[in-house]
Amino acid sequence: MSVGPLERGLAVLRALAAHDMDRGALVRATGLARATVDRVVATLDRLGLVRADGRGVALAPRLMALSGAYLRGSGIPAALGPLVGRLADELDESVSVAVPDRAGARVVLQTAARRRTMSLAFRIGDLLPADRCAPGALFADGTLEWAADEELIEPGLIAVAVPVRDAAGSTVCAVSVASHTSRHTPESLREAVLPRLREVRGAMEAALAGPCPSAVVDPVAGSLVGASAGLTVDASAGLKRELGPDFLQSLARGLAVLCALGADRGEGLTLTAVSEATGLARATVRRSLLTLAHLGYVECGGPGGRHFQLLPRVLELGCARLSALGPAEVARPHLARLVARTGESASMAVLDGADIRYVARVPTVRIMSIDITVGTRFPAYATSMGRVLLAGLTPGERPPLPDGLPALTPNTVTSAAELARIVERCAADGYALVAEELEEGLRSLAVPVRGADGRVVAAVNVAQHARRGTPEEMLRTLLPALRAAGAGISADLGVLGVPGLSGVPGHPSGATSAVRP
Repeated sequence: MSVGPLERGLAVLRALAAHDMDRGALVRATGLARATVDRVVATLDRLGLVRADGRGVALAPRLMALSGAYLRGSGIPAALGPLVGRLADELDESVSVAVPDRAGARVVLQTAARRRTMSLAFRIGDLLPADRCAPGALFADGTLEWAADEELIEPGLIAVAVPVRDAAGSTVCAVSVASHTSRHTPESLREAVLPRLREVRGAMEAALAGPCPSAVVDPVAGSLVGASAGLTVDASAGLKRELGPDFLQSLARGLAVLCALGADRGEGLTLTAVSEATGLARATVRRSLLTLAHLGYVECGGPGGRHFQLLPRVLELGCARLSALGPAEVARPHLARLVARTGESASMAVLDGADIRYVARVPTVRIMSIDITVGTRFPAYATSMGRVLLAGLTPGERPPLPDGLPALTPNTVTSAAELARIVERCAADGYALVAEELEEGLRSLAVPVRGADGRVVAAVNVAQHARRGTPEEMLRTLLPALRAAGAGISADLGVLGVPGLSGVPGHPSGATSAVRP
């Protein structure tokens, strides 16, 4: 027996994976009744998987917990990511990994776009038509040792791919090198990359066949399994009591079951193991698994045919859109809520050499406002965000700050020794407050934003006129909301797999990162 609310919830997520919609458009796209759409949206919003703002509904980064469960369970990004990154750097071309998914090839790993005017990069989660891409040819004919794409996907795009097989000789995935006809002909690309692809294929097959990496619990997936589905019946009932009939408990439980399946790389999990991981009754887990299998998200196999594994189709649930998000897009909703809560302008910046560079900003509306736009640069030493960013680096990573720095106002600290002490204090306090050092009359407060690896990759701040209260009042009234915004952005960047942002010394954008800077 299928779980209707789970089916309907997944239908809404598939519709939103195409583009954000209002509720009326969701009704038309899914064929569901308006009342049903409202209940599904209310549940997904409560789980943090979508953002419902009035009539509009948009995917939230936390939805990547579902795709992350498949990617983690498959083991492919973890095993092949380092090898693929090095191969892309060596060849100076875009490299991707795809797996078979029904009548297509699903991208599960993609290196960062090369820094060119015309760059090539698929999105993680993109489904390529099997008859128009090199991986599709390899999946269709398991005897092929390589395949080429000569402008079948898109004019000007050419690619060469080789299969990566398991110990039984079955093709697990395909590794592709893509280029543009302005750089290569199909023949020259094949001559340039195919020998190296063949050489590295053995290492990739060994990596996939090697020991499973230590299990790493995705914090967002863990929270979905725990808080959303409820480790106990009482906890789940508490959420039901909180939202009443608008909360679809069976939808939350079904998504928790999906996430739980990502905890194992290999043979999959038995029904009993999923039940233990989620705290749900076996009958509840069984209904969810049968529904997910019917929809093509799960298969049953392994020893005795009793193990359940996620299928690549899970990536259709918003992965391609979310994996293409930039940090500014991730931060903007959090900054907007911060502005609404505090009444002050909010920004996010990254370190770029000895300067900070604004990458996102939500201004407030006042007669007297602070005129800063995205792309604006300021010296790091005189700004709150700059000091937070410097505090997030090790001493060896920090750009040198000589004595005698320009005094931008009478209050600017220009002593290198004093700045070093201030930066260390910022690291200990977890925030920086700068009063009238960048510009007279301007005071700002900043906190760090952390990437998936826990390191500081950006900073967010609020700024106000110095006449509106004292520094102590600013800390008391604004710091809690600012810290909440920084933590929210960090959580979203973490689930999207962002280890670092370009322009930050010591934090290069990773080749396997799901988000482009």
